[in-house]
Amino acid sequence: MVLKKIFPPSVHLVITLAWFVVALYMIFLYAPQEASMREVQRIFYVHFSSACTALLAYFFVFLGSMSYLWKRSRRADDFACASAEVGFIYCCCVLVTGPLWAKPAWGIWWTWDARLTSTFILWLLYIAYLMLRSYVTNPGRVEVLSAVVGILGFVNAIIDYMAIRWWRTQHPQPVLGGGAGSGLEPRMWWTVFVTWGAFLCLFFYLVRQRMALAQSHRELVELRRELTS
Repeated sequence: MVLKKIFPPSVHLVITLAWFVVALYMIFLYAPQEASMREVQRIFYVHFSSACTALLAYFFVFLGSMSYLWKRSRRADDFACASAEVGFIYCCCVLVTGPLWAKPAWGIWWTWDARLTSTFILWLLYIAYLMLRSYVTNPGRVEVLSAVVGILGFVNAIIDYMAIRWWRTQHPQPVLGGGAGSGLEPRMWWTVFVTWGAFLCLFFYLVRQRMALAQSHRELVELRRELTS
């Protein structure tokens, strides 16, 4: 409630939209054209931001799941569920933009290297988590089972992040903490960070809205129960 008064959703939405306008300007007008991939390289800014946010989302699923098992906090479970739902959208964006970038860069739409395979498995884990939330209706049990899946699935998120460091892959070195040749021109760096910031701002807006929807749903169910009793 304090956050809602200090930083209401309407303000959050306006900031998010304005941030995305700046990000789009930097992607298409501010960032220089890459020498080898040329205009196609601009997909990278969306792809990278989506990938980082999808991994971060599963970390939030992990935190929310751990908190729920420890304290049985309904708020923590809402946070984990909302992070999974929004993270799934970002993970879908990764799997769409990746092949679009890979085709002109590598000459193929998909290759089963470690990073791509682990990202695909992460996408399947998101689906498994959300299906569990949808089909297990026993109150109390669904939260526990979802928390277990969220915690165990986080292992794959770590593998996904470390894949390039542990194995030789066709995927480029990561921008942050990568090896030799992973650096970017300064204007590209600024574009990366601004775009990722816009994606994170949207992520948190969607998560807080989804948590508010979950709370409203519970209040509605409780009201119906009182009216029928």
